[in-house]
Amino acid sequence: MERADVVIVGAGHGGAQCAIALRQQGFGGTIAMIGRESEPPYERPPLSKEYFAREKTFERLYIRPPAFWDDKQVALHLGREVTAVDPAAKVLALSDGTGFGYGMLVWAAGGDPRRLPLPGGDLAGVHAVRTRADCDALMGEIDGGVRRIVVIGGGYIGLEAAAVLTKLGCHVTLLEALPRVLARVAGPELSAFYEAEHRAHGVDLRTGVAIDSLLGEGRVSGVKLADGSVIPAEAVIVGIGIVPSTGPLAAAGATGANGIEVDQFCRTSLPDIYAIGDCAAFACDWAGGMTMRVESVQNANDQATCVARAICGDPQPYKAFPWFWSNQYDLKLQTAGLSVGHDATVLRGDPATRSFSVVYLKAGRAIALDCVNMVKDYVQGRKLVEAGVSPDLTQLADPAVPLKELVPVTAS
Repeated sequence: MERADVVIVGAGHGGAQCAIALRQQGFGGTIAMIGRESEPPYERPPLSKEYFAREKTFERLYIRPPAFWDDKQVALHLGREVTAVDPAAKVLALSDGTGFGYGMLVWAAGGDPRRLPLPGGDLAGVHAVRTRADCDALMGEIDGGVRRIVVIGGGYIGLEAAAVLTKLGCHVTLLEALPRVLARVAGPELSAFYEAEHRAHGVDLRTGVAIDSLLGEGRVSGVKLADGSVIPAEAVIVGIGIVPSTGPLAAAGATGANGIEVDQFCRTSLPDIYAIGDCAAFACDWAGGMTMRVESVQNANDQATCVARAICGDPQPYKAFPWFWSNQYDLKLQTAGLSVGHDATVLRGDPATRSFSVVYLKAGRAIALDCVNMVKDYVQGRKLVEAGVSPDLTQLADPAVPLKELVPVTAS
């Protein structure tokens, strides 16, 4: 039976960074990374952006050149999936029927696209955008002449996909069940701006829409709404979130409901097992200590480094500052902090200029910013949030006042 001192389950951002950080920290033991895809670790965000738009080849998405893993003596076991964990014996059961022993286990398995729980959800032509295979399948259909596409879900994945599809000359209809897009992650100012932008680019964007079923004989041909109307579709993209990939670990007894719960060092309730990235739930300092999952590259990478330090005997609590980004059309959105629980917003600038920021406050304190084509606000606003400043609202709303001037000297 194969074995490694540290086994990393998942070959995405978190898994790759954990292996890199272990070697950077001087870890001299054996490292194995198990991934169910056949590709070496690659970047996921460009899948719905540059890769989908044919602006980047897949080779440019590699987190490190394939030869890097051999050079660092990180054994890649690709095209294999963990089906069970025995924490007492420290053995993993794999999909090929073999076992794999570990000294320390890092669970970085990410998540699977949430499926549409409706009749027709499994028809051919219904796609997710989570892996290279997902994107290649959709790109192949577009190359074959598919042009009428319905996107279900008004989160970042759905909006990014809609932007690229429009650029490729497709007729796009985007359906969101909630009253506005980005409702779970942003305030109404940002939602209204992006809705207007997508409509201006030709997207038929509809909010507050309930879907009855997907229609088709073998392959999707339309989306039937609850009001009985039908939207013709040659393909459908479903972007309604992910389900954390925690099954084997949960079955082994790890604590957690929506994700595997971890402590400040990313340790699970099982001995010598850590969890990081999209599948890990933790008490987030930047959300008032709320236990939550944070789906971002930043979180996966920083938690990976936290685990590497702990394994190497230099444990440091996870307190990394959260940040995100999204590219749509010629708009660069940068987010600093988490707007969870905000009770007020302040708009800096005019959305009509396509360059503005939204500052989120809780009890008068700045807790997050969304910056559209406002890099300076993003850079300076991070310090505002990190310092926990309660700024003067009049100055905060004035885009002529640099945010750095609102940060006390002792906190900057």
